[in-house]
Amino acid sequence: MPVHDDRTHFEFLVLESAQAGLSWLTILNKREAYRAAYDGFDPQRVARFTPKRIERMLGDPGIVRNRRKIESSVENARHFLEVAAEYESFDAYLWGFVDGRPVVNAWERLSQIPAHTPLSDAVSADLKARGFRFVGTTIVYSHLQAIGVVNDHVVDCFRYKECIRAGARRR
Repeated sequence: MPVHDDRTHFEFLVLESAQAGLSWLTILNKREAYRAAYDGFDPQRVARFTPKRIERMLGDPGIVRNRRKIESSVENARHFLEVAAEYESFDAYLWGFVDGRPVVNAWERLSQIPAHTPLSDAVSADLKARGFRFVGTTIVYSHLQAIGVVNDHVVDCFRYKECIRAGARRR
């Protein structure tokens, strides 16, 4: 479903970056622990995490204890805030890539859904140029799907038309 809340954008970016190389189920089972570890996914608070705080997080069995992923999420919070300030919101930045209108695909089978597209390639490249890490094109495509910029529900999914209607209201 289309998402237009910056805190949700940040939450999904943290979780999708943490998921890299792991199963989604692993991350979803740890979601509440992530919420606690990341102060409710408040990017302003996360941007101020200290090396000491990161060390404590590395000892938290409730989250993926990967130093590079944790450090990058803190750095990404800083860049997230910079982008939000430049565009008035991170939401405006991302939805600007599609002029505020979701990309609606018409897949009949899950096997047709790509892992990335020229859109995710462009967003990923721009995020990387702004200093973000763990934002490869596949992670970005997953994010675009999660926030409804891309509707990749198969056409016979009950959410397919629901997402189209929700996107149409936003225009």
